[in-house]
Amino acid sequence: MDRLRSDQARRLALGAGGFARPHPETIGARQLTAALDRLAVLQLDSVNVFARSHYLPLFARLGSYDPALLDRLIFHARGRYTEYWAHEAAIIRRDDWPLWHWKREALREKENRSNAWVRDNAAMLSWLLGELAAVGPMTVGDVEHEATARRGPWWGWSDVKIGLEHLFAVGDVVSGGRRGFSRVYALPEQVGLGELHAQRVARDDAQLELVRRSVRALGVGTIGDIADYHRLKIAPTKDALRALLDAGEVVQVEVEGWVRGGRPLPAFMPSGARIPRRIESTALLSPFDPVVWNRERALRMFGFPYRIEIYTPAAHRQYGYYSLPVLVDDALLGRIDLKSDRQAGVLRVQSAWAEPGVSAGALAERIAPVLRRASAWQGLGEVLVADRGTAAAAVREALRGR
Repeated sequence: MDRLRSDQARRLALGAGGFARPHPETIGARQLTAALDRLAVLQLDSVNVFARSHYLPLFARLGSYDPALLDRLIFHARGRYTEYWAHEAAIIRRDDWPLWHWKREALREKENRSNAWVRDNAAMLSWLLGELAAVGPMTVGDVEHEATARRGPWWGWSDVKIGLEHLFAVGDVVSGGRRGFSRVYALPEQVGLGELHAQRVARDDAQLELVRRSVRALGVGTIGDIADYHRLKIAPTKDALRALLDAGEVVQVEVEGWVRGGRPLPAFMPSGARIPRRIESTALLSPFDPVVWNRERALRMFGFPYRIEIYTPAAHRQYGYYSLPVLVDDALLGRIDLKSDRQAGVLRVQSAWAEPGVSAGALAERIAPVLRRASAWQGLGEVLVADRGTAAAAVREALRGR
């Protein structure tokens, strides 16, 4: 069995994730599409402190681009992409919709069997489908407006939201894009998904393909890493990996330091994958970037303990409300808590931290140009650094030095 050093595993993973290439000189739809397809899923999140989460993975890999162009690509009702629970709420290729038929049907069976709310609100669910058929794609707010205007039945915003989310999860309604980041709900045929929606891919075949893509996107991963990428269960992930091993598509390896209970964790990588000689990149990572969204993997691979502190009371936060991991080459060397102050027109560094043993000055020299670009990318001006964190003074000095 092949063995990988820990640095080789990091470079392999980051290369697979799109960090081994220099930023392109121009970034248009082609470059964004290539990056999206490499990731396979782009997680969505409503938090908007510095920038919405789905913008950040592409900024990290490509550099400054037009966020409006990305939104047109991923939220166009009849475009190349659609949305589903493919990790969390995430953007996926429209052509991949049939790969999730098994999950939609499993959720339908589970909800019908064990969710009393679904059984008790069958009339409302039927009414929602009728409203979409009669009116067309709508947000939750639109449904409230239509119900009031029509003087029809009304169950309250929370029930309508729950109902639409249930119908979305089981596939009776789909995403018709986003409006002001609110999901637009539609019937499949209203957004050109009717034929794809009717296609059926057997559960085992679909999960095999999803595992294949997970291995490719991760570069190298444990069974748990690979299962987590598309939120599959461990048993079918093992079955799929066994089939891919038999077919020669993946190889099993041991990675230095990847152990549990004193025994090596089985890891898998694509057959013939090339390990980049070096990673030369400095990037701000979203908390929902595939590099760090699996916190156990981030700790094992980078020695980087990470948690998002949005829901932690301010007095108990260690690094800040929305601290972003800082990737420097093949290591996670710091954390930056950013806030876009649009009223003042500045990017605020609420805190800046170097990891233990990392030179704050060296980190600051690498991150300062990225912060300037990030501010300009968000249409802001000066970068202002607060007096909090082990690297705050060094980052402020590096920004002054230009």
